[in-house]
Amino acid sequence: MALTGLDIYKLLPKTNCGDCGSPTCLAFAMKLASKQAELQSCPHASEEATAALGAASQPPIRLVTIGAGDNRVEIGNETVLFRHQETFYHQTALAVRVREDDPEREARLEKIAGLRFTRVGEEIAVDLAALEEESGDPEKFAAFALRAGELSGLPAVLISSSLPCLGAALEKIGKSRPLICPRSPEKIEDFAALAREHSCPLAVDGGSVEKTAELSLRAREAGAEDLVLLAGSGSLKEKLADLTVIRRQALRKQFRPLGYPTIAFTNPDADPEAQALEAAVLIAKYAGVVVTDLIRPEYILPLLTVRQNIYTDPQKPIQVEPKLYPVGTPDRNSPLLVTTNFSLTYFTVEGEIEASRIGAYLLVVDTEGTSVLTAWAADKFNAASISRALNDSGAADLLDHRNLILPGYVAVLSGKVEEESGWTVEVGPREASGIPKFLKTAYRGGTGKDQS
Repeated sequence: MALTGLDIYKLLPKTNCGDCGSPTCLAFAMKLASKQAELQSCPHASEEATAALGAASQPPIRLVTIGAGDNRVEIGNETVLFRHQETFYHQTALAVRVREDDPEREARLEKIAGLRFTRVGEEIAVDLAALEEESGDPEKFAAFALRAGELSGLPAVLISSSLPCLGAALEKIGKSRPLICPRSPEKIEDFAALAREHSCPLAVDGGSVEKTAELSLRAREAGAEDLVLLAGSGSLKEKLADLTVIRRQALRKQFRPLGYPTIAFTNPDADPEAQALEAAVLIAKYAGVVVTDLIRPEYILPLLTVRQNIYTDPQKPIQVEPKLYPVGTPDRNSPLLVTTNFSLTYFTVEGEIEASRIGAYLLVVDTEGTSVLTAWAADKFNAASISRALNDSGAADLLDHRNLILPGYVAVLSGKVEEESGWTVEVGPREASGIPKFLKTAYRGGTGKDQS
């Protein structure tokens, strides 16, 4: 039977020192019980506690770090099969493959470094450069790995079945903790020794879930602790089946040989649309690293967006601070628009105001991170909340007019908002895309300030 938080708490030192990162020993015990922490985080655990809790407190899927410093990528340490049960914590790392003999490899590496985007106020980017050895020449592969780090600035996945090539590359970049990815089940003990020597994570590829579990045991016995399991090399259906089996065995059966994050490769022979679709499926279920040959922004951005959506907490919508925001360079005659503090809504509305090139103020009402219609339906975006936000914002001191633009979808609120706030309400467009035209041609309350 699994130990409860109170069972674990009884074996802890009860000093509430905070050295484990939790404020109290009870909080740490609850994390141990839910597999969100490891006992080794407590520097004061007794030998008795270590013996009793060591195995029981290990997360079902080990947390593995690729890279070092600010560039490190953490994968694994998940506790649920389905996002709605709790949340997913460590997002899938997206890696773009670069082959050693590709004549455009340097240009490709520079492009990878530029695959960074901002969406709803968060920077999303490719995480890893997957470097595939092809020459069999250790010196050449080592030089390639070193140059790749300089050009991309990203941690590496070193793909090679040549022990000398991997060894030479690790001599150059081992301190950056690349993921060693030998695409062969042979000599796993030798690869594990190499990973142990350089303190790097090691990918294990057995060709099947059963063989991979066997190899992970052998790698662990050889001293490699941070393992990543390769899931399938066949069709997408086979990869998805492997990933699901590994996740279920780790979480529900506590099967330690499969208690590691995973890595999966998209089919390099597929067309870009098929690769993008495959990568999206692998991100959703349940790859810790997805390696793809895609590099064009129109394919990478949708994948990063899918990942961002999956790895946000479904119980905690992404929010912005509710307050009055200037957009552009507003003056005392500028329009005042109102919206909710759901991030996607806010940044969409803000972007369309900027596109109008008219300085304006945007009043963001606290709706606990819900969109306009959702907040209105839940009675969180109503005359009282809008009026309260308007009064607290100080907008009356910044503007010479008393005109407020309400989202078109909640036009029904206009009369009550006028009564509650004393401001004149204009009903704006339903969709944010209509804001530029509305501000330029339909807005009656102020002159605005054209910044074109």
